[in-house]
Amino acid sequence: MEVERKLADLGLTVTEPNPSIGNFVPAVRTGSLLYVSGNLPRLPDGSMAHTGKLGREVSVEEGYAAARQSAVNCLSAAKSIIGDLDKIQRVVKLLVMVNSDPDFDQQPAVGNGASDLLVELFGESGRHARSAVGMAALPRGAPVEVEMIFEVAD
Repeated sequence: MEVERKLADLGLTVTEPNPSIGNFVPAVRTGSLLYVSGNLPRLPDGSMAHTGKLGREVSVEEGYAAARQSAVNCLSAAKSIIGDLDKIQRVVKLLVMVNSDPDFDQQPAVGNGASDLLVELFGESGRHARSAVGMAALPRGAPVEVEMIFEVAD
């Protein structure tokens, strides 16, 4: 439970995955790959860490924090499937969707909230391919949604 200890040291915890708001599951494993559905920055009490658009109601710093919380929620979904986050051998890919004002162009800085956390937790195995893109809107007014692909051990 090394990864969860590191999370605890950062003041973060994995919980039960957030309930799906559509006809999909939190994650799907096929072979050694685990595909995690998009996660919003919901806090353990179910509230949203922030709402609104980056470049309008939400600052880059708040977006960074929201991406970090979304990453924690992705880890919760992963744990629900594999049981132990220490089974993650490699973070393969992230997609960071940023609810952006049309003139906002700092999506990569927001996405670093998720990326930095994964490198803190997994070291070199946490370095990953990533896309950070602007969106016109996200569910529930979320500023960020993050999805991930992991390579996992048996």
